[in-house]
Amino acid sequence: RDLIDRASARCAEGAAAIEGTEVILKRAQETDTEDLVAADGIAFGTPENFGTMSGMMKDLFDRTFYPAQGKVFRKPYVVFISAGNDGSGALNAIERIALGYPFRKAHHPVIGKGGITAGILEKCRELGATLAGGCDLGIY
Repeated sequence: RDLIDRASARCAEGAAAIEGTEVILKRAQETDTEDLVAADGIAFGTPENFGTMSGMMKDLFDRTFYPAQGKVFRKPYVVFISAGNDGSGALNAIERIALGYPFRKAHHPVIGKGGITAGILEKCRELGATLAGGCDLGIY
């Protein structure tokens, strides 16, 4: 959990570096449909647990999927994963669900294989800045 907290903080830092961007950082269990609807873009971060996303991330999707229908069309999102293996199971699960909302993938994911390093944290910062900058410029 600490690894994802550090990656989340760096992603938020990158987004906040874009002038005029308001960043709201929440854990999956604290997030609801209104948060997804209100956001201009969303960054999903999760550890890879048993080859897939965390249970709390899955719970977020379970709780918000139907209430969000028709309200989040093509909303941009990015993903970062702390992976014990290769992260592909977690990424595939998130991308498959995101298609159903439907969200729009804004950038390639950041996957920290075997842990979160300084390099991965920098990529998370860049990921946040890319998402916020793209939203600010109307690209997404």
